[in-house]
Amino acid sequence: MQLGGLHHITAITGNASLNVAFYTDILGMRLVKKTVNQDDVSAYHLFYGDETGKPGFDLTFFDWPAAGPNHEGAGTVATIALGVNSREALDWWVQRFDSFKISHEGIQVRNERTVLPFQDPEGQRLELVDAQGQLQSTYWKQSPIPAEMAIQGFYAVTLIERDLEPTASFLTETLGFRQGENYQSEEGNTVYVFEMGPGGAGAEVHLDVRQGTRGGRPGIGGVHHVAFRTPDDEEQEQWFQTISKHTRNISSIIDRFYFHSIYFREPGGVLFEIATDGPGFATDEDLEHLGEQLALPPFLEPHRQEIEENLRPIVPFKLASVR
Repeated sequence: MQLGGLHHITAITGNASLNVAFYTDILGMRLVKKTVNQDDVSAYHLFYGDETGKPGFDLTFFDWPAAGPNHEGAGTVATIALGVNSREALDWWVQRFDSFKISHEGIQVRNERTVLPFQDPEGQRLELVDAQGQLQSTYWKQSPIPAEMAIQGFYAVTLIERDLEPTASFLTETLGFRQGENYQSEEGNTVYVFEMGPGGAGAEVHLDVRQGTRGGRPGIGGVHHVAFRTPDDEEQEQWFQTISKHTRNISSIIDRFYFHSIYFREPGGVLFEIATDGPGFATDEDLEHLGEQLALPPFLEPHRQEIEENLRPIVPFKLASVR
């Protein structure tokens, strides 16, 4: 039993309209599902991905304007890394970010990987990584990004930890990760690489160990949780039984309609999820029209009018280029 890689990563936005404009018009990701947070139906839950909304690409956001700013520290996510398929693509993205005045740090080489760190308009820290053809997604035909430059899915996620051993042991002994090759961060901290399933692009968790750092708190511009892939309900149940032996801090198996989920915290405090690959986002919408309307799972459909009345409209607009 092995986790298949990153399934989705859920972050926090305070401005749904700006969020949609940036991730669709600037990054060229498809809004594959516009729904609500099932535990807080006053908030949108926005899913961005490739043409089909496949697992391993879905960057998602809760719309929580009152969440306050993100406070980086132990127990939070430092960076979300997304893959492109060449160094030439990174050069192209530098020019695109410059043309839209998107904050970035220039192309860097880290642990023999070529990366382009940048931030979204709310301060969410992201990176583009040259995945050297390891990632393949289905190109969104309406994307403003040329196919050869397009984002292909998740590359890795980096967690901030105060202590290595508790989280490292949990990853390897409970979740079946393998330790990879470590590297030094720009700040001089050792970053420990852990691989799941097939390893490599889309299947890595990095631990940035900052001894003595204060605890953080997710907010706007930060990450709420990180989800890993499991193929079906049978393995989901096995994971529930396995993790339950090591921690009491685990949810029941929850039917999210588009996938089934269990939630638990790793020892350092980051919220993890294991999600099934299916049923998928085309369960209640045609593939050609994903994300165009507010989608609600059947158990929320009777409350549609009330839910829609309490959501702020998402206003379409485009961010302007300075060139």
